[in-house]
Amino acid sequence: MAYWQWGTPDSSHVVVCVHGLSRQGRDFDVLARTLAARAADHSGGIRIVCPDVAGRGESDWLKDPMGYQVPAYAADMLALISQLHHQASISRLDWVGTSMGGLIGMVVCGAPGMPLPVPVRKLVLNDVGPALQWAAISRIGEYLGKAGQFPTVEEAAAAMRVISSGFGPHTDEEWLALSRPMLRPAEAADGMLRLHYDPDIALVFKQATEASTAQGEAQLWELYDNISALTLLLRGAQSDLLSPQTAAAMTRRGPRAKLVELEGVGHAPTLVAGDQVNAVADFLLD
Repeated sequence: MAYWQWGTPDSSHVVVCVHGLSRQGRDFDVLARTLAARAADHSGGIRIVCPDVAGRGESDWLKDPMGYQVPAYAADMLALISQLHHQASISRLDWVGTSMGGLIGMVVCGAPGMPLPVPVRKLVLNDVGPALQWAAISRIGEYLGKAGQFPTVEEAAAAMRVISSGFGPHTDEEWLALSRPMLRPAEAADGMLRLHYDPDIALVFKQATEASTAQGEAQLWELYDNISALTLLLRGAQSDLLSPQTAAAMTRRGPRAKLVELEGVGHAPTLVAGDQVNAVADFLLD
């Protein structure tokens, strides 16, 4: 499993940032740069680690696609954190999770007996919660795994922009910066590009049904209710995955998350816009 690292390599304050279902760790470039710059004057600095979850980015693809599930991802993250702690002792551990990355964070923070060097102190859940709207899952399932091939970065970026309208407004430069790391040369296709994830991540995802999603909700709420970390919940005001009702319940249950709603954004905020970056940085560095 590959990861991208920012800030002070031996800092005891580690922030792990985990991306969404079909994305990769470079999504957090803007946030990571901001955190590193703002913490430069803090004693010991800060170390920001942004993994590419298995099957995405620079990480290996799994031989068995049934391994593309949240419990396995959580185990990978525990192994990563253990390695980071071995490299430089961790005394303060924070987590930022977008969509799937937030679900992984709920397991790491909410499941009993997790072998962490220290408990997660602050948790950011970016447009995700224990109850997931089936309409959004169906929408994601329509494009997941259909990687396609593109002659240029610009054409690939335009195609991704269409299916990612919920990410909210971005300049062309911002969108290209989000899109370039998502691409790699296609095999046996001269000059063509394809999306930088294993299409087989769709296999397990597409086995979900509305009934199984509803059945898993109780378990997710149990995890959420067990979380002791200070929690910030970001919600795109037009999100189709995290309902207003679920977000409101999350402010009353478990860690009683602080809720910040972002106008003009759906699922999921990219943490590129200044107000989004500052909301997370202010919370983590307070």
